[in-house]
Amino acid sequence: MDEDLIQLVNKLQDTFSNLGGELDMPQLAVVGSQSAGKSSVLENIVGRDFLPRGQGIVTRRPLVLQLIHTPVPEPAPGSPPPTYTEWGQFLHLDKRFTDFNEIRKEIEQETYRVAGQNKGISKLPIHLRIYSPNVLDLTLVDLPGLTKIPVGDQPSDIERQIRGLVIDYISKPNCVILAVSAANVDLANSESLKLARSVDPQGRRTIGILTKLDLMDAGTNALDILTGRVYPLKLGFIGVVNRSQQDINVEKSMADALESETDFFKNHHAYRNIAHKNGTKYLAKTLNQVLLNHIRDKLPDMKARLNTLMGQAQQELNSFGDAAIYGDTNQQGALILRLMTQFARDFVASIEGTNVAISTKELSGGARIYYIFNDVFGHALASIDSTQNLDNQDIRTAIRNSTGPRPSLFVPEVAFDLLVKPQIKLLEAPSLRCVELVYEELVKICHNCTSTELQRFPRLHAQLIEVVSELLRERLGPTSDYAQSLIEIQVAYINTNHPAFISGSATAAQAPAAAVHRHSAPPRVSSITLWLGEKLLTARQPVSAEPVTTNGGPSPDDEDAHSTEGAESLNGFPARDGRSVSSTVHDRSRSSTATAGGKPPKAQYQHTHPEPRSHRHSSAHAQSDSTTPTARETFLNYFFGQNGPGPIAGSSIDRATAGDVVSSGRDVSGADVSMQTGLLAGKRDGNNAAFDMKSLGRHIEAISSDGGSHLGMREEMEINLIRSLISSYFSIVRQSIQDLIPKAIMHFLVNHTSQQVQNRLVSSMYKPELFGELLNEDEALVAERTRVKALLDAYKGAFKTLSEVSLRST
Repeated sequence: MDEDLIQLVNKLQDTFSNLGGELDMPQLAVVGSQSAGKSSVLENIVGRDFLPRGQGIVTRRPLVLQLIHTPVPEPAPGSPPPTYTEWGQFLHLDKRFTDFNEIRKEIEQETYRVAGQNKGISKLPIHLRIYSPNVLDLTLVDLPGLTKIPVGDQPSDIERQIRGLVIDYISKPNCVILAVSAANVDLANSESLKLARSVDPQGRRTIGILTKLDLMDAGTNALDILTGRVYPLKLGFIGVVNRSQQDINVEKSMADALESETDFFKNHHAYRNIAHKNGTKYLAKTLNQVLLNHIRDKLPDMKARLNTLMGQAQQELNSFGDAAIYGDTNQQGALILRLMTQFARDFVASIEGTNVAISTKELSGGARIYYIFNDVFGHALASIDSTQNLDNQDIRTAIRNSTGPRPSLFVPEVAFDLLVKPQIKLLEAPSLRCVELVYEELVKICHNCTSTELQRFPRLHAQLIEVVSELLRERLGPTSDYAQSLIEIQVAYINTNHPAFISGSATAAQAPAAAVHRHSAPPRVSSITLWLGEKLLTARQPVSAEPVTTNGGPSPDDEDAHSTEGAESLNGFPARDGRSVSSTVHDRSRSSTATAGGKPPKAQYQHTHPEPRSHRHSSAHAQSDSTTPTARETFLNYFFGQNGPGPIAGSSIDRATAGDVVSSGRDVSGADVSMQTGLLAGKRDGNNAAFDMKSLGRHIEAISSDGGSHLGMREEMEINLIRSLISSYFSIVRQSIQDLIPKAIMHFLVNHTSQQVQNRLVSSMYKPELFGELLNEDEALVAERTRVKALLDAYKGAFKTLSEVSLRST
C-alpha cells in the first residue's frame, strides 16, 4: 500500500503538471550551494550517472525526479534468473531511454531549449521517471545551486533569480527540504540551512545532508553535527561520501563507490558508532519513509484542497457553456435570442446609466454624452466671437454696397442681414462635430457591451456590433442633416422683431437716452435701424430750446454752439476732436403738444448754396410755416444739415447744377481734393481738356480696392452699431442652437437607436440558417474548455483515490 501511495502521488503530479493544476503534492526538494555535491547525492541514490556535470551552474531548470521501484520477477524453477533493464522516460517526450548517457544529453538539450545557451535559469521543470529494481519509490526535485556572484556570462541578478526559484519550492508546506552542506566548510556559512530556516524556522520538515566527510582536515570530524548537538533538526543529519573528481575521471563504478562509502564509516574512529545511520543506502531508506509519512500526514489537507479545486474547475467549466447545444436548433435559437436581448439591454443601460457595472474611475456611457453636450459643445459655442472675423473695412463696405448710389438715412437693414448670416454659419461646424462625437461614443458603448458568455462566440459578438453600428450609421445622416437645417433655418429669416433682440439692442444703443424713455413703453417698430435712429436723435437734442432761424437751420448766433455740438459724444462714441461730452436730453414737450391734436406739422426746407470756406455765409430762404421741427426732421437735419457741412463728415462729392454747387448736406471734406477741383473746375471753366478722365478712373479704382482709409464719425458710429446688433442677434441664435442641437441628437440618434436596437437585431440575425455560423466558438476557448474538463476529471479521480487510501490506512 505504501508503494502504491507514492506512485499515486507521482501520477497526480504528472497529471496536474500537464493540465496546469495547482495541487501542491508532497515532494522532496534538494537545496544546496554550487559544488556542495547535490548531483552526486542524487546519482548515488539512483546508482547511475545521468546528471550533467561541469563548471558553474549546470542545473538551470528544476528536475523533478521520480524513482519507481520495479521488482525483478521471480525465476521459474530450474531457470536462470531473468535479466531486467533499467530505463528512463521524460514527461515531455514519449520515448524510453535505456542509455543513461542519452538521458544526460536530453536534459542538457531541454535546458538549452527553454533556458537558452547562456547561464540563465528557468522555472519550468523537467520531469524524469526512472524505473529500476535498485531504487526505492521517491520523488525528488533537484534545484539550481545557490550562488553569490555572477561568473562569466551569467546574468547580473543570478543570485536573486536562484533564491526566488528555490523559495517558491521550499515555502510550500508539503515540501520536505533536503539541505545539502559540505562538511569541509563551517556549518555557520551554510546557505542551504540558512534558506531552510527562513521558511521552516522550527526545523520540522528539513533534513540535513553532510557531504565530503572524507575531505575534512586531519584531526577534525562532524560528529557533533551528525548527532544534532550543533544544529538540531527534527529529521536529523545524515552523512554521505560521494565519488571524488578523480573517481569520476577513472570511471569508478557506483557499486564500488557505495562499498568504499560503507568502509569509510565503519573504519572511521569518530563515525564507527553511528555508521548504521549514515551513508547513501540509509539516506534512501530514510527519505522513502519520510515521504510516506509526509503523504499520510497531508492526506486530509490534500483532500480538502482537491474539494476546493473541483468547485473552482466546475465553475470555470460552466462559464464556457455547454457544447451539447450544437445538435439542437431550438436550443441554438433560444441561446442566440437570449444573448441578443442581453446585448440590447446592456446597450440601453449603459446610455441611461442603469448598468450594474458602473465605473468609478472614468466617465462612461450616457455620462460621456452629457459631457459632450454640456462641456465640449457648450464651450465650443461660447468660444466663437460673433464679430472677430469682421473688420471695420468689411462692415463699411457692406453698408456702402447695400445703399447703392443713394446715401443712407439710417443704418441699412440689408447690410445687417448681409453681415449676420455668415456669422450664424459659424455655428454649423461645432454643431455637426457634436453629432459626430455622440455617434462615436455610441459606437464605443456598443463595443463595450460584452459578457463572458458572449465571448464564447466571437462571430456572434462581431455580428451584433456590426448590426448596431449599421443602425447608428443610418441615423447619423438624418441627424446631421437636421442639425444643419437648424442653422439654415436661422439664416433663412433674420427676425429683428425678436423681443430679446430689441431689448438687447436698446441696451447697447440707448444708454445715453435711457432717461427719456424711462416712463414710456419701448417702441414697436418694423425697422430696427429706424428705431435706433430715433434713439440717436434723442441723444442729439439739447435740453433747452435754442433759437431757430426761419429756414429751420441754426441762427448765426448759434454757430459756436453748432460747432460744439458736432464735437459731442454720440451714444458713447468719441467726438471727432477727441473730446467726450455727455449727451443731452431732448425736451419733447413741444412735439408732444404738436402731435396731440393730429398729424405733426411738416417743416419745409430749402437747400443752401455753400461757398468757399473763406467766404462762408448763410442766407435765409422762404419757408411755408415756421413751426418747431419734429424729432424725425431734427434727426435728418443732424445727418444732412442745412448750412453747409454737418458735424459728421461724409464721403460724397458735391454736385453742381446750373453753374452752382448744390449741397446735399454731407461734408465733402473727406473726398480727394483733386477729385473736387477736377470735376468742379471742368464744370465752371467749361474746359474739356481739364476734365481728366484717367485721373478720375484711378481714384475710383483706389476707392473700390480699399474703400478709403479714413473713417468719418458717421461711419464709425454706423460700424459700431452694426457690431452691437450682430452681437445681440448672434447671442440669441447661439442660445437657441445650444438648446436645440442636443435635443435633436437625442431624438434622432440616441433615443431612436435605443428604441430600435433590439428589433433590428432580431430581424437581422434571428435566422435558423445562420445559427450554426453565429455559434461557432473560438478555437482557443474550445481547447481551454477541454483542458478544464480534463482537469476536473483528474481532480475527481484523485479525490476518489485519496478517499480510498484514507479508508485503507485506517
